[in-house]
Amino acid sequence: MNTNRETAVSKESNMKMTSSDLIRWAGLAAMGAGLLFVFIQTIHPPEILSSVTTARWAIVHYLSIAMCLFGLLGMAGLYARQVEAVGWLGLTGYLLFSLFLALTLAFVFAEALIVPLLGTAAPKFVEGFVGIDSGHASEINLGALPMVYELVGVLYLLGGLLFGIATFRAGILSRWAAGLLAVGAISALPLGVLLPHEFQRLAAVPAGFGLAWLGYALWSERRVRAAEAVPATASSQLLQTAAE
Repeated sequence: MNTNRETAVSKESNMKMTSSDLIRWAGLAAMGAGLLFVFIQTIHPPEILSSVTTARWAIVHYLSIAMCLFGLLGMAGLYARQVEAVGWLGLTGYLLFSLFLALTLAFVFAEALIVPLLGTAAPKFVEGFVGIDSGHASEINLGALPMVYELVGVLYLLGGLLFGIATFRAGILSRWAAGLLAVGAISALPLGVLLPHEFQRLAAVPAGFGLAWLGYALWSERRVRAAEAVPATASSQLLQTAAE
């Protein structure tokens, strides 16, 4: 009887440890996504035809693919850690920001692996496609692509704002980091209007640091809890041995 009970407790403990480890690694993913997001804004080449065949263009967009994948994993962990505390507001922010990352992944995938191949064969299409971000008028019909890109911006603003507010209210992770994410996301709207186009990307830097900070808060929290659990387990075992 005791053996079966100990086995069940051991399995439950292993399951909890596995879940804790996964969430902790998700914190590292969020850190990586946020730092990559910041770094990419500082080295992004101009959105012009001559840029798409350069090594810098390839590096930026390969890093952008990694950023989106890390971001999706990181957001899942951040939400899972505080799922009960953030409520519907956190769920809405999580879904919107994750959809922003998913749609961004589709765009940067095309910019990394498809657009450079079309630079010579279809230069007008490439000029129009890479010019969506800067608002340049395209000489060819791009269909719904410009509208989808505008939607990506809205998802970024609302997703970052709502998830940041919900995380701040929950008080489980760093409130300073949550506030930086929320303020950084919404501040991109006025800064995008006031700043010249070549500096508009820098408006995304605060939100990137906010996401990285939240990831660090999640990762370090799990590390501290794991360290605290070891002495507690050892003490329990000593008491049990003494009782026997």
